[in-house]
Amino acid sequence: MATIEVDCVVIGAGVVGLAIARELALAGREVFLIEQHSTIGQETSSRNSEVIHAGIYYPQGSLKAFHCVRGRDLLYEYCAAHEIAHRQIGKVIVAVTSEETAVLERYLQGARANGAGELERLSVSELRALEPNVTGVMGLLSSKTGIIDSHGFMESLLSDFELANGVFVRQTQVIQGRIQDNGIQLRIRDQEDSEVRARWVINCAGLHASQLALKICGVPQELIPRTQYAIGHYYSLRGPSPFGRLVYPIAPKGGLGIHVTLDLAGRCRFGPDIRWIDRLDYRFDDSRKSDFVQAIAHYFPAIQEADLEPGYTGIRPKIGGPQNPNADFCIQTSQEHSVKGLVNLLGIESPGLTASLSLAQSIKKIVSSH
Repeated sequence: MATIEVDCVVIGAGVVGLAIARELALAGREVFLIEQHSTIGQETSSRNSEVIHAGIYYPQGSLKAFHCVRGRDLLYEYCAAHEIAHRQIGKVIVAVTSEETAVLERYLQGARANGAGELERLSVSELRALEPNVTGVMGLLSSKTGIIDSHGFMESLLSDFELANGVFVRQTQVIQGRIQDNGIQLRIRDQEDSEVRARWVINCAGLHASQLALKICGVPQELIPRTQYAIGHYYSLRGPSPFGRLVYPIAPKGGLGIHVTLDLAGRCRFGPDIRWIDRLDYRFDDSRKSDFVQAIAHYFPAIQEADLEPGYTGIRPKIGGPQNPNADFCIQTSQEHSVKGLVNLLGIESPGLTASLSLAQSIKKIVSSH
């Protein structure tokens, strides 16, 4: 069995893996990007809200806060330079009851602390003027929130990567790895079982990242957090959108609530909810429609069950599980697991799309410093 020698292997061609592979290739590294599917972004990256997040909700000092804010600015710059379809559409966060206004104040302080930009307080009349179909006693306007053509962005990242001599290896699965003195040996399943030896392995396998880390012999298994799956449903609104921007209710534990997102064509959808599942299953559970209607009616009383039609589902890789659904990103290097040349990115869920270019810069810095 022949062994291929390469400088860097990035595993997983979702948006984060693409961004990292591109960044390393542009820095002059020899990079293989390995993807088990036939094309890019087939899992989490293609089943999200396509929102460019401002960085409001995350704890100060967290990786999510840092990478969301830096990544947001990098993403707007990238979209402008590469003509990626996007709109800085803005977002309204609404308090429906007086009890919820205290939460908005916390968001206001958190946004300032994170560098997410100043949020504008909206009175009842100002909220009504901006979004006349939304009911609330107070609102916050985030002008830095936007929407993006995520597939166009990923295609552009892949093009940059390949123009920088990166090699995209499709329909190939890493089935085992082992630590060696001069790098990491990966056994891969492609048209024939092959082996790749790399100085650097960047594990960006998303939903499968924890399982992949455990397949590399020599990695301390007790240090790898378990990935748990949270499925979210999105319903589409029939007819024209009654909203001009994104609308978010007060965030419940573990998510951002059943909120309003718009695509670049102006179509409106609601979601996601959150439900814990024990295996990957994207089937749409339409029995949840009444729960959606109840949640949406809290801030959009005109909603009717007949207005909603099933959209799609997405699954998030969460390393905190139901006990800690807002767990931070986890980036493991040799400082954590003592394995030279291995970087594990675990629990990279929302705001992973927004954070992707920032995460890529940080991984390039790690690789360049050794």
